[in-house]
Amino acid sequence: MRTVVYVSNADSGDISVLRMDAHTGALTPLRSATVGGASGPLAVSPDRRFLYVARRSEPTAVLAFAIDGTSGELAPLGQAALPASMAYLSIDRSGRHVLSASYGGHQLAVSPVAANGVPVPARQVLPTEPNAHAVLADPSNRFVLATSLGGDLVMQQRFDATNGQLTPNTPAAVRVRKGAGPRHLVFHPSGRFVYLLNELDASIDVFAFDTEQGLLAPLQTITSLPAGMSGAPWAADIHVTPDGRFLYSSERRSSTLAAFRIDAASGLLALIGHVPTETQPRGFNIDPRGRFLLAVGQASHRLSRYAIDAASGALSKVDDCAVGQNPHWIEIIDLP
Repeated sequence: MRTVVYVSNADSGDISVLRMDAHTGALTPLRSATVGGASGPLAVSPDRRFLYVARRSEPTAVLAFAIDGTSGELAPLGQAALPASMAYLSIDRSGRHVLSASYGGHQLAVSPVAANGVPVPARQVLPTEPNAHAVLADPSNRFVLATSLGGDLVMQQRFDATNGQLTPNTPAAVRVRKGAGPRHLVFHPSGRFVYLLNELDASIDVFAFDTEQGLLAPLQTITSLPAGMSGAPWAADIHVTPDGRFLYSSERRSSTLAAFRIDAASGLLALIGHVPTETQPRGFNIDPRGRFLLAVGQASHRLSRYAIDAASGALSKVDDCAVGQNPHWIEIIDLP
């Protein structure tokens, strides 16, 4: 099994490429890929043949790279203009559309992807309440959820994957607590639950997801903050292990990772504990086998690797290495 790691480095303007040993988790740096400006969020096509990155500096664009099936190294394919600087990218489940969310532009965009993997300019741009921060298709590809940090809500959209069109669901949004600041969200592998990380109070909202209607129903709110933390919360990222048993989130003010156990029947979270990590851990991710967690620090410019205890979900640091400047996004894939 060949596993590769991609790290987006905003200030270096590049993507670090590292080979990951599928058994030991050991990392070996390969050649970086140049973005030609501020390197933003990453997304991988469902067939793992293409990597997409949003360039957040002018001229804003989504860039496509071909993933070498043997080495994992990246070759530029092409790019398409984006209507604003995008804080989040994802690919719909068909691989035919790039979904993006603009924090400063207060909008969502849908950019079609040609058969050769190259994106074209956005064909739909939707205004949102302030500070759109994430956008993600559900496992069926019939619905899309998106966050508005300034509006304290999650947008609920219907999605036509044939033409790439979003239309409001009924209701069109679910609101959370005022000042919570919805940021990133993730589906449970079963598709039955959604976990929302709120940036401004570092809480996690657990929702049941109606797979027929594409609607959220609140189940639980739990804090991700370590005990005794001082200063304003600044939560960043959230991920679930591939087996759906554990959830992790990152918090930049305390530079910690929080670990939770997921109840298989209810989807509810129970805290396992916190571990210190890289300074300002804006992004992290979990390898496809759920054995290792990789976290990067915006201020440390380094990556730390943690082993995930298969029984308890607890994290233990293994090693760390340098990456680019201001790293903030990680994707980990097995090569097809």
